[in-house]
Amino acid sequence: MHSLTILDWIALAVFAACWVGYATLVDRHPALRARSVIAAMDEHRRRWLQTTVTRDNRIMDTQIIGNLMNSTSFLANTAIFILGGLVAMMGSPDLGARVFGALPFATPPDAAAWEMKIALLLLIFVRAFFELTWALRQFNYCSIVIGGISHEPADPTRPVHAEMAAKVANRAARHFNTGLRAYYFGLAALAWILHPLALVVASLFVLQELYRREFRSVVRDALQER
Repeated sequence: MHSLTILDWIALAVFAACWVGYATLVDRHPALRARSVIAAMDEHRRRWLQTTVTRDNRIMDTQIIGNLMNSTSFLANTAIFILGGLVAMMGSPDLGARVFGALPFATPPDAAAWEMKIALLLLIFVRAFFELTWALRQFNYCSIVIGGISHEPADPTRPVHAEMAAKVANRAARHFNTGLRAYYFGLAALAWILHPLALVVASLFVLQELYRREFRSVVRDALQER
């Protein structure tokens, strides 16, 4: 039984570098972001919402927004349940020592190490909850903007409001993606409970999967076809 070791701190630094570094590059570097599946979907959402001015019946548009809100709400609600479980685990270091001490290659944590590892998971899923609920609100705002688009063909505000809805929807999607990314790295952080090296491997695996799905996937290629 021991507190955090040098290997733990190294593993934590690798985890932080993977998450913060990837998010910074993908979200803040315009040239790199332009090649991602996220950017491709931004353009498709913009095209979709621009076509709303051509329809008098916008039930389909509200159904699409409803589907986006449902998936976002599901993940936000799940984050709440996860946080509840983590709070309960925070106060049970003895249970953690017994459970993980029985696993091969797992390092039984002492109370201080256990609390730090669970605290990391708490921070990750609190971040996920805030990002997802903000995305949910923005999808709601988008539905209101769609509802306010005039049905009068001669109204010059129609394309302006459609573009406004597209910007709000794309911003909501960006926060949804950030919340989903927190889920991925939350699963990587869970490996820290087993062993510091497991955290390093899991962090690198999540990094590789995120890059592959956002920049090298078949879906990304299909979305960028002209």
